[in-house]
Amino acid sequence: MELLIKNARVVDASQDSTFDVYINSGIICEMGKNLKKDCEVIYGEGYILAPSFIDLHSHFREPGYTYKEDLLSGSMAAVRGGYTAVNLMANTKPVCSSMNIIDKVLKKSREINLLDIHQCASITEDLKGESIDHLCELTTEVRFISDDGRGVANSKIMLEAMLKAKEKSITVISHAENEELVDIDTRLAENMMTWRDITLSKFTGCKLHLAHVSTKEAMKDIIEGKKQGGRITCEVTPHHLALTEETEYRVNPPMRKIQDISYLIEAIKDGFVDVIATDHAPHSTEDKIKGAPGISGLETAFAVCFTKLVGEGHITLNKLSELMSKNPAKIMGLNKGEVKIGYDGDLVLLDTKTKYNIDSSEFLSKGKNTPFEGRSVMGMVMCTIKAGRVVYKAKTCENE
Repeated sequence: MELLIKNARVVDASQDSTFDVYINSGIICEMGKNLKKDCEVIYGEGYILAPSFIDLHSHFREPGYTYKEDLLSGSMAAVRGGYTAVNLMANTKPVCSSMNIIDKVLKKSREINLLDIHQCASITEDLKGESIDHLCELTTEVRFISDDGRGVANSKIMLEAMLKAKEKSITVISHAENEELVDIDTRLAENMMTWRDITLSKFTGCKLHLAHVSTKEAMKDIIEGKKQGGRITCEVTPHHLALTEETEYRVNPPMRKIQDISYLIEAIKDGFVDVIATDHAPHSTEDKIKGAPGISGLETAFAVCFTKLVGEGHITLNKLSELMSKNPAKIMGLNKGEVKIGYDGDLVLLDTKTKYNIDSSEFLSKGKNTPFEGRSVMGMVMCTIKAGRVVYKAKTCENE
């Protein structure tokens, strides 16, 4: 399969220039001016061509909760949002605590064939916080373990899990929330667990990734841990950057104060935040009314981040590409995230000039739960390309 993208402004973490990009057999093979190929052509003039986005933190709800989302609807939402790789959390039903369940998810995702899907295993068996015996059976297909949705309460269990993860070259993703404290103060619950997991990571030498960091105190501990040489990476979400605690919308962790947002943005600018991840958490309308925490975030992530971070002058589009493409690709061990010869032909064509209002009725996700309904943004995904194959094209795209 061959594809030529002509005359687009190519932007990734390290470049911003106009040229043609030629993809053959799924790989970027040539880049330059006035390329001529006998193949499908996309004319990118007036648009930005960037590496596709990679999400380190998503929930597709399959198996067990497919009324909220399934692998097909989640994949469709992902490519509409410009993503060609996602890392799925393990809190399904049954929980992804065995290779049997994980293999079924991976097999179905390959059959759907819209994007690359990695499935996390749980840290503790069935998320019960007790046994880690199942970690011994994990194969090399599993690169991350996480009990996302809850923190691992027992420090000894977490220590043992980190030792096993180090042995198997697996990264532990921490949902930093102390359940004993969360009903007292969610901020204290996040800060205490963040400090503990960083401390255990330094002791064990395990690779640790801190999910959905939301407080300035937690970020301060992460910065200190990084400065001390810890094998630590972290993510922030679009909603924790764009919304304050005044927004009445339930997420976990909750939206924070404007001072926290300012601190997170400064940490991004200073290079201490590695990734922007969506924590895509689709719910049915009924579940959301009952108080289920979470946002259907894959289809709004780029626009929200571009509008907030680039539009307000905090960072460049190059830096945003680093956070949404290059760095998550590196952490996941993928040959993506930059527009370079030899890299996967996973690209996204973006309109960053046209304002539009977010409309959840247009979501391809089953989850329409978003606090950004009606919000005016810039940064529309016009076309998503996976290995040189167009997997999504906006209705308004001139190349339709």
